[in-house]
Parts: sequence; structure tokens; C-alpha cells
Amino acid sequence: MAQLDIRGLEARYSDLTVLDGINLTVERGEIVSLIGPSGSGKSTLLRVITGLLPPRAGTVSVGGEMVNYADRASLRRAREKLAIVFQQYNLFGNMNVLRNVMVAPVTIKKRVRAEVEADARRLLDKVGLGHKLDAYPDELSGGQQQRVAIARALCLKPDILLLDEVTSALDPERVGEVLDTIKLLAAEQMTLLIVSHEMAFVREVSHRVVFMAEGKVQEIGPPAQIFDAPLMPRTQAFVSRIMRH
Repeated sequence: MAQLDIRGLEARYSDLTVLDGINLTVERGEIVSLIGPSGSGKSTLLRVITGLLPPRAGTVSVGGEMVNYADRASLRRAREKLAIVFQQYNLFGNMNVLRNVMVAPVTIKKRVRAEVEADARRLLDKVGLGHKLDAYPDELSGGQQQRVAIARALCLKPDILLLDEVTSALDPERVGEVLDTIKLLAAEQMTLLIVSHEMAFVREVSHRVVFMAEGKVQEIGPPAQIFDAPLMPRTQAFVSRIMRH
């Protein structure tokens, strides 16, 4: 059974269709990356999965349970299994690094503070920021803030981690440290659904790559297929263009 199963998913912004019949599965421990031109629906798909934008049609199942986005209890159960990291870090400026990572598990999930603190310290060590527990967000680089955001998401103990262009707001020299952190999660067989424009990274870490355009899945395949021998003309045109730059 797939950990994430999406069937016939449709979504709109006002009268504009932004997702048009999306079908996609993600297996436990699989790393699936979404690529495509701006406006193709990649980030919107993550927003719909997490209930930030309600679908107009289709179904999403998380961990074998279909999500009823109109029902708070059903959505809450789905969100217990998901965590998302956005382009912007959205850290609390009045909290130090340790408190930023701890706040949601303690206040929302009502977990024991001592247990959460132990997890937070371990996760911050994992992302290379164990020495920054008492620092505040404005004392950190963009790359460091994004790594705190990843640790914060992991502290929620999700089954699936969604990453939405997590390097796009970073200076080029900071991108590598965040990508290295994601590679670490991949090596531990964390289930990841990634939206990224870092094509070399996508090729290296992904089990499968999904090419999207015009709100549709145009092609799905292993990285070698998508980047070296795409089957669909729309994919071929996209890959040809990005490989020239």
C-alpha cells in the first residue's frame, strides 16, 4: 500500500484550474521529486495535500486513509502524518533555535517537554546546528535558518516530509548545506516529496521524477529516463532547455 496515493486530483484558484487530474503514488521510503516550469502546479500540489488549498475533485490517501478535507478530524489525522517545509523559513523571531524546534510538538501535539527537547537537540545536531541552540533567527544565515526549519518539521515525527523549493530563497553559497541535509534524510530512507529546481540534486537523490506542466503530470520515471531519454515531447522540450543553461 502506498504511503501517499493521489487519484484524479483537481484544484482551482477562482476560475483558473491549477491541478488537472493528478495521479501519483509515493511508497514508504521513496524519494519523489516534482520538476517543471513555474506555474505548473508543483507547489500547489503540496498545498492541496496538506489541506492549505481544498481540492475540487479527486482523492488523497495518507497512510491508507482517505482524507476528507471538509472534516477537521480527518484533516488533523492526515496532518499528523505530514510535515512541510516552505521556501520561507517562517521561524519565530522571538524564540531561540531550540524553542523554535520544540514549540509545535509541545503546544500542538501535547508531547512531554523533556522528550521533545531531547528530540530537538538530536535533530539540531543532525542538521549541523547543535552549537546554535541559543541563537535567534536573525543571528543565523539563510541556510542555517532553513536547516532549523527542517529540524522543526522532523520534530513533528512525520511519516512523509514535503519540501517546497527549500533552496530558492538562499544565496548560492548556502544552497549546498541545505541539500546536504536533505541527502542525509534520504540516506535514512525518509519518505520525501520534493519540489525543486536544483536538477543535479534531483537527479542524484530521487527514486522517481515527476515532470509537471499546465497543471498536469506529463511524465513520471526514474531520473535517467526523465533527464536522458524523456518520452513525452513536453518533457523533451523542458529538459533540452534546462540542459542548455
